[in-house]
Amino acid sequence: MRTIPELPVIDPAVLADPFTAYARVSAQSPVVRLVGPGMPALWAVTRHEHARAVLADPRFELSEASFLRPPGIPEHCARYLHTMAEMDGPEHAHLRSAVAPAFTARRTERLRPALDLIVDRLLAPLGGSTDLLREFAGPLPMEVICELVGIPESDRPRWRGYGAAVAAGFGSGFIAAIPDILASAETAVAAARATPDDGILSLLVDGPLTEVELVTLVWHLLLAGQTPTNLIANSVAALLAHPDQLALLRENPALAPNAVEELMRWCGPQLLTTPRYATEDVPIDDVVIPRGAAMTVSIAAANRDPRAFANPDQLDITRPLGSPAHLGFSHGPHFCLGAPLAKAQTEIALTALLHRFPTITPTEPFVPTPDPGTWRLAALPVHLG
Repeated sequence: MRTIPELPVIDPAVLADPFTAYARVSAQSPVVRLVGPGMPALWAVTRHEHARAVLADPRFELSEASFLRPPGIPEHCARYLHTMAEMDGPEHAHLRSAVAPAFTARRTERLRPALDLIVDRLLAPLGGSTDLLREFAGPLPMEVICELVGIPESDRPRWRGYGAAVAAGFGSGFIAAIPDILASAETAVAAARATPDDGILSLLVDGPLTEVELVTLVWHLLLAGQTPTNLIANSVAALLAHPDQLALLRENPALAPNAVEELMRWCGPQLLTTPRYATEDVPIDDVVIPRGAAMTVSIAAANRDPRAFANPDQLDITRPLGSPAHLGFSHGPHFCLGAPLAKAQTEIALTALLHRFPTITPTEPFVPTPDPGTWRLAALPVHLG
């Protein structure tokens, strides 16, 4: 058996450049240990082939220990917080099949005119020096969620506040907002039942989901729907650091769908998957993951695995897609149901941004937020000209 490398995930050098750090340990072993002060033992797979296998392996299960539930959440809210992301097996399959019709690629295509309008509205007041994260990439997903759920215009300022609370993380503001968020979700479900519209709730209210499951779906959308914020910000930063790729996309907007896939591979926000627990001893290569051990997948490493991708550290928006597929939206039963919508938002946002502003110049260095699980920027200060 080989020596298992260890990676100190909160080391400043790792937080500043996780891609290089994971590449180093991945070259030594397909399985590593992630370590840190006060951190429980956590195994991680780092290579694309093994990552796909783990994500589709029912011997690795979610548990209550997989998720951090911040203290202070009111008791009456608890029944709404158990989302699809926290389920496995038949329970997960039931919910996923029930909501899948609302998230098809075809339905996303029908939303594109609305997405165009939202993006144009957010970009219209911008110019000169601005923080694109605060003024554009941050607000966009919440505007899209309101459109998706069918929130009336008069209620959207309140929902924008919910989006800001979720984006701020598990602090006191987030916890304080939870009762209001869930009460508004209850109101949205009731409105969809009383006065159907084009939103996904109206599509789902007469299906097999219970009231609790419908409200929980809205809560899930608020949490999971924030992915485009970081993907758009990361993408802009990556393109500015690779002016040849920026120029190529600006000159050929038809490359946008391909570019989004490559950017998700190269600088997608999710570095690690939610931990799962081995239900039995599981061999991976010549390493045995013991029963009860926590296991994660290093998406950062798998998406830059030289065994899977030619020149993996090169950003190439013309890279052929699909063989193999990147893991930015996971794989297996928990492949992101909202992937078509997240990709459409990012594609439209980048295309409109580059079309509207012939020059985009950083005004300060872009600094990543120190987070071992997510690759995200603290701000995106640029000059738009």
